[in-house]
Amino acid sequence: MKRSGKGKDVAGFDPVLLAVLSSRFESIIREMTNTVMKASRSSVIKNARDMSCGILTYDHRLVSVEEALPIHVNALELTTKPITELFDDVKEGDAFLNNSPFYGVTHHADLTLSVPVFFEGVPLFWTLSRSHHADIGAPEPSTYLPFAATIYQEGVHFPCVRIQENFKDKADLIRIGLQKIRVSNIWYGDYRAQVGACRTGERRLKELVGQYGIETIRAFVEAWMDYGERRAIAAIKTLPAGTYTYEVRHDPVAGVADEGIPIKAKVTVDPKKGLITVDVRDNPDCVPGGLNLTEACAVASCRIGVYYNLDAGVPHNEGSSSRIVPLLRDNCVVGRPSHPIGTSCATSNVNERLANAVQCAFSEMGAPYGMAEGGGNFSAALGVVSGIDRRREQPVEYITQLMMALSGGPANHGHDGWLTYECSVGNGIMVTDSVEVDEATYPILVEERRIREDSMGFGQWNGAPAVQGSYRSLTGDMTLYVCGDGGTFPAKGVLGGQAGEHCGTWRHGAGGSVERLTDFFSGSIADGESVGYRSAAGGGYGDPRRRDPDRVVEDINRKWLSVAAASEMFGVAVRLKDNGVDYEVDMTATQNLRGQTQPLTRS
Repeated sequence: MKRSGKGKDVAGFDPVLLAVLSSRFESIIREMTNTVMKASRSSVIKNARDMSCGILTYDHRLVSVEEALPIHVNALELTTKPITELFDDVKEGDAFLNNSPFYGVTHHADLTLSVPVFFEGVPLFWTLSRSHHADIGAPEPSTYLPFAATIYQEGVHFPCVRIQENFKDKADLIRIGLQKIRVSNIWYGDYRAQVGACRTGERRLKELVGQYGIETIRAFVEAWMDYGERRAIAAIKTLPAGTYTYEVRHDPVAGVADEGIPIKAKVTVDPKKGLITVDVRDNPDCVPGGLNLTEACAVASCRIGVYYNLDAGVPHNEGSSSRIVPLLRDNCVVGRPSHPIGTSCATSNVNERLANAVQCAFSEMGAPYGMAEGGGNFSAALGVVSGIDRRREQPVEYITQLMMALSGGPANHGHDGWLTYECSVGNGIMVTDSVEVDEATYPILVEERRIREDSMGFGQWNGAPAVQGSYRSLTGDMTLYVCGDGGTFPAKGVLGGQAGEHCGTWRHGAGGSVERLTDFFSGSIADGESVGYRSAAGGGYGDPRRRDPDRVVEDINRKWLSVAAASEMFGVAVRLKDNGVDYEVDMTATQNLRGQTQPLTRS
């Protein structure tokens, strides 16, 4: 079929060159990403990878992303559009800094740098770097502020400002950050890493256009968008037509949402049109706290939940995203907030629940479609910690977000959940902290980290298990901020699958006492005390009694599952092998447990 993009015929574009150029764009983004990782100073960016890079056309269409956080990059057009609306003199050498939730950014901690890319005086692209900064100058040392009802409590906002001109920093704007943000040398180093990434992408794009010419690159962009659209349409045509609704619920937050926050997604699949509509308008109004989504997060999560249910080979660009239509409303907790409504937790919490609602709606089609709910975000496993590092001759202030354990992933048809999934809107891109790096960088001792036995969401395919552990400060009191979700309403299973275990945070006293802290906690952990955590486990998919017995015994042998739970939940009996250590399936006893008249099938 002959198709066109932007009024130009793209049917004849060389498919080999299409593959070559798409890979070249991906390699440019990969180099940008590596620049941020190597040059950043804070662990949440450098080690945990809470950062993303992308390339858009100058008219704000996503061209490509590579190993990026889904929540960061699935609505990037909302970030660059305000630049051309606010500035009529964009020129080469400019760079724009934006962390305003009302100018297309995910939330205030995600400082986003955008650089226009010109070739021979013609604006062609934007290079973009988005990083989650450990501090942004809020009254409290955290960027997650669930009780902050307005942006006036959130810290510094750069509402789409020109931070560089003629390739040089604007000193007056940099001074704002240096004066207002804690540990400002870390902040400035992280910002400079983003500058390096965007300028690197700018140089590589100019080299690419110089090699192939403007017209060829423009033709590629249109053909690439068209290819993404065609692939998305083909994937949607394989789905059953209909409207599917799924509802989730965020945990209660005292004074903000005392009964929790119900979130509903209505997904309409039209295979004939190759179109999926995600309607989230039937949801509560904004709440008086930082749990509200920004428009960028709401749009991105609607797209994310759909992408998870399409062929993984569909390119994530403007072409494919045009086949997913989010329907939002103003003043909605998962819609478009109005200034100055607080949104500091917009990338986690309610946002994670929205993505789950969308992805799980497809399970209403029945097997093999859809997926279970993923583990909630976040216990003290992802706590924001701060204090004074007194290990050196000169004490220094520190603040960082730990990534000690990532939430368990949801099961889907044919696959168990991913252990290091973290959340639907992160999807395994973030990295669990290295214990050794954390202990070398910060005055923290990690006492324990291990898989929690029997914590997974049981199913024919299991949700990933929870991780539990503890850590403490080595140099006096430590301040801890936690915005846990999943302690009250854990991740549910679908189609007979069971819920995963809930998350939690505990204070371990010096005398051996144990106190469970509220899931939304801010306060001091005293010298001699430690913080215990449990991440949330993922939900299961399908009846546990249909799980392959060999997979059950595999979980036993890696200490994820007890023998008792194998018998009770899965109807699988085991016996020790001759080595006296490992287990194997007792097929006769298992057949009796499951009440089967036919021999069990083996993988």
